[in-house]
Amino acid sequence: MTQDVRARPLLVLGWGNRSRGDDALGPLCVAGLQAQLSAELQTQVDFLDDYQLQVEYALDLVGRKAVLFIDASLNATLGFEAHAITPSRDTSYSSHAVSAQSLLQVFEDLTGCAAPAATLLAIRGESFELGEPLSAAAQEHLLAAQDWALTWLHNNTLSSEVCHA
Repeated sequence: MTQDVRARPLLVLGWGNRSRGDDALGPLCVAGLQAQLSAELQTQVDFLDDYQLQVEYALDLVGRKAVLFIDASLNATLGFEAHAITPSRDTSYSSHAVSAQSLLQVFEDLTGCAAPAATLLAIRGESFELGEPLSAAAQEHLLAAQDWALTWLHNNTLSSEVCHA
């Protein structure tokens, strides 16, 4: 008998360097969400975090209904901003880091399936120096962003068809 190893329908993927002050916002938000999630919702969500997005993460999108990407941002005008994103080819020359939009495009190119619904949660940071702790403002932004993300997770638990390429 084979075990069904299908992915959970929701994926939360955060990135950033925990050693660079507010750059840690992505991984810290992922950890906070994981700790706050109810046992029932834990069965619907997978969590990943890393220093940066890698092209290999496109394979982690297989079988997902929705993906929440989380990163620190210098450009967020509020404490955090969230918006839907769509697949897009990356114009950068690095194969070591890709944008969330580019990752969605790689998924579509590899699988021939439409990318899962995706949202980018950008949490405002101020200090990104090596060895610095999380700033007080970033801590406030993190808590507000986690509250928003918990609502996003609850709203996205309804079942729908996904591509299991």
